[in-house]
Amino acid sequence: MQLKHMKTLLPPQEGAGKVTCLAWSPNNAKLAVCTVDRVVLLYDEQGEKRDKFSTKPADAKFGKKSYMVKALAFSPDSAKIAVGQTDNIIYVYKIGEDWGEKKVICNKFVQTSAVTCLIWPPDQNIIFGLADGKIRVANTKNNKSSTIYGTDSYVVSLTSNTSGKGILSGHADGSVVRYFFDDEGTGDSQGKICTHGCPPYALAWAANSIVVAGCDKRVIVYGKDGRSIQQFDYSRDDDEKELTTAVCSPSGQSVVVGSYDRLRVYNWSPRKGLWDEARPKEIPNLYTITALAWKKDGSRLTAGTLCGGVELFDCCLRRSIYKNKFEMTYVGLSQVIVKNLSSGTRVVLKSHYGYEIDEVKIMGKDRFLVAHTSDTILLGDLKTNKLSEVPWQNTGGNEKFFFENENVCMVFNAGELTLVEYGANEILGSVRTEFMNPHLISVRLNERSVHGQEDKKKMAYLIDMKTIAIMDLNMGYTISSISHDSKIDWLELNETGRKLLFRDKRMRLHLYDLESQLKTTMLNYCSYVQWVTNSDVVVAQNRGNLCVWYNIDAPERVTMFPIKGDIVDLERNEGKTDVIVNEGVTTISYTLDEGLIEFGTAIDDGDYPR
Repeated sequence: MQLKHMKTLLPPQEGAGKVTCLAWSPNNAKLAVCTVDRVVLLYDEQGEKRDKFSTKPADAKFGKKSYMVKALAFSPDSAKIAVGQTDNIIYVYKIGEDWGEKKVICNKFVQTSAVTCLIWPPDQNIIFGLADGKIRVANTKNNKSSTIYGTDSYVVSLTSNTSGKGILSGHADGSVVRYFFDDEGTGDSQGKICTHGCPPYALAWAANSIVVAGCDKRVIVYGKDGRSIQQFDYSRDDDEKELTTAVCSPSGQSVVVGSYDRLRVYNWSPRKGLWDEARPKEIPNLYTITALAWKKDGSRLTAGTLCGGVELFDCCLRRSIYKNKFEMTYVGLSQVIVKNLSSGTRVVLKSHYGYEIDEVKIMGKDRFLVAHTSDTILLGDLKTNKLSEVPWQNTGGNEKFFFENENVCMVFNAGELTLVEYGANEILGSVRTEFMNPHLISVRLNERSVHGQEDKKKMAYLIDMKTIAIMDLNMGYTISSISHDSKIDWLELNETGRKLLFRDKRMRLHLYDLESQLKTTMLNYCSYVQWVTNSDVVVAQNRGNLCVWYNIDAPERVTMFPIKGDIVDLERNEGKTDVIVNEGVTTISYTLDEGLIEFGTAIDDGDYPR
């Protein structure tokens, strides 16, 4: 991890006027900064100041200078900010989605002691520590707060693990306490896990260990069981002052510890199973670092100083340009930001298991991404922002990927076809087949809802050149097998997965009904065939005729139009369906009867309001 200074967001002042707290919003769009003058400044992701609002005391009679803001945290939806104050109160401000919206206090939680630290993990309520040693939770829905656990020692630091399901609190007596809302199957113990040699003001919970530092100028790494496993000792370094604050990267692979004029960077090495210290970032006259915050996508780090300055740093292991269209920023071993240079859209690709991402490729007309780790494969759709990570044995990069279906990626390797649904972290289905042609495989995943049939996921594929198998992907078994007398060269299920069209080498078009298991020959000399999108209407060509089946349940009822050329495409948009015919020099479109298409589909699906 390398830190590169980008810009100064807030210039430092002549004397002490420290930045008390910083927070990035989960959607990466906003940075909140609070200084000693108790005003919250809001910046956009480029570091431009866009908004600000003043905080208020718990009781106006004590005056505006009767308190300090000790902590800030954004809500998981990025629309609210929780402010923890030393006058025994937490205010929650609704700041809205856009800049300049009116700031409204929507919750307040009065406490018996000063609020010293506060976090708001994803899918959780506000968690905060008090000067009397209690760790409490504030529920914004019912406006009540309750104690999670109590200690007799001032809470100096509070942090969560990378998933937000567990918390660590550091106390003035040196103790570090762990608590889980959900241990996610780790079996780790709760309660006091270790006693540090000094108050653990710098506390970070990384992916594999807990990093603790304080005024004794030593950084100690504790394992999950609370034993010291590594130590970085700067106590004999005259240039080093006390270590004041620490922050962990969103991936859990890097930790930055702030001290005087310096940011120390530690990177986890999976191969060694230890932390490596990178070259520290030395900035003369920066003075003591009082607050650190890491952007949730891992690409930026902000540091607040004793003199009121806020500095923005770029964080990355490496950066590369792919095909002159995409920028790949490796912000951690297991996290990559993929940015489309033309549109500016960004996708954060992250291994849930913490594996190191080797290489990211953009495939399928620059829409789909593929990345390998040692034990998994990551697949994603850049358009819908759906990402998947599934277990995958390293096969030497011999896989072939097919992206013809927008909902599912087909991966073919060594005679085995694997289906991965975008957005799902489990393999949808896996079958053995030698025929890896998109025209010989058809997958349908709930593409059109049918009344009374909620979750329908089916696939049709070839077992051999003359045998089709239809598989229920939810249950994982073959529901039908079709033997034919000649080789099959095209097949496709309809969107509801109830009918199958297939054509053989003799140009004969057949229809198979999955419910009745009846096979019907629909057309001879068929040179083109296609289902109409969002319907059960079939368009085909037989020599000089355009053939349309508006009611697929009656294959003998076909509407025919004489045409001179060949059908090249089928377009359906804005309530109009056109068949594009190439007549040599010119291209002519034939419009289908939209009323018949819509009516027949509504009857088939039981969608009568349609």
